[in-house]
Amino acid sequence: MFLRWPRTASLRTVLHLRVIAPTELREPVIDVLTANPGVTHIVFHRDAAIEPRGDEITADIARESANDVIDGLKALGVKERGAITLDVIDTVLSARAYRAEDIAEGDPADAVVWDELASRTREESTLNVTYLMFLCLACLIAAVGVVNDSPVTVVGAMVVGPEFGPLAALAVALVRRRMYLARRAAAALLVGFPVAMLVTALGVLAGEAVGWISFGSTHELSEVDFIFQVGPLSFVVALFAGAAGMLSLVSAKSAALVGVFISVTTVPAAGFAVVAATVGDWAVAAQSAAQLAVNLVGIVLAGVLVLWLRQLVDHRQQAGARPV
Repeated sequence: MFLRWPRTASLRTVLHLRVIAPTELREPVIDVLTANPGVTHIVFHRDAAIEPRGDEITADIARESANDVIDGLKALGVKERGAITLDVIDTVLSARAYRAEDIAEGDPADAVVWDELASRTREESTLNVTYLMFLCLACLIAAVGVVNDSPVTVVGAMVVGPEFGPLAALAVALVRRRMYLARRAAAALLVGFPVAMLVTALGVLAGEAVGWISFGSTHELSEVDFIFQVGPLSFVVALFAGAAGMLSLVSAKSAALVGVFISVTTVPAAGFAVVAATVGDWAVAAQSAAQLAVNLVGIVLAGVLVLWLRQLVDHRQQAGARPV
């Protein structure tokens, strides 16, 4: 006699949908859900919602079907008149859920839920106190790494830096044509880096004033001089890192993001530019600033290309799925 383990849906392959819709949209919403084979476990609660007033309708949907379902609900005006909520289900034990996953076209690991991606990048690209503090701390750590000629400290600054969020949001905004998201991301970058570099400059000058930092010239450095050595390979690495970072976002493989953080010299370049400027080495400061710009542009460009290709594949799959 053999024991058979129950089949369990893998992580992030099934999403839980919750819809609040006015009473007059009840039937159209249910029609959208029942018409999609990737939707199951549909539950209806009449007049359950108080604000906004209406019905609550829930369902579990295969990740591959999420875009079609959300687009259908938005076309009905649910976004304006009610609410659409998506949550990730860690585990589900249901034969119907397995069938919904199997019937839905594509692979869940390749499925990009565009509204989920836009929401996540919008949150990570907000210019707020927390974002500024992380960026300032990252630049300060990078400056300490430069002064001490310590590549390990510089790598720590790379990991702490939060700049990939706005860069990813900018790529999403350009591909999906969401100008409000582009403005938010641009503000986080254009305000965040100057503020962080100013704070770092004050910190370096204060360290020199109290005698904690005795730094003469950037030419004394041998371990971290790669930071300001900008060249074609700098752009290539930024492209590769940006592509890997965007793939990790759309596939929810967050572990790959750590590799992205320690592949590009965005925050270290900003910290190096500040240190070089404080000792009057303006040529190296300019090179570091150029390195920063090259990395920022390369990451955004790679993110745009990855998302554009993904969007092109989605459009072709949708066209192929339409009945002739």
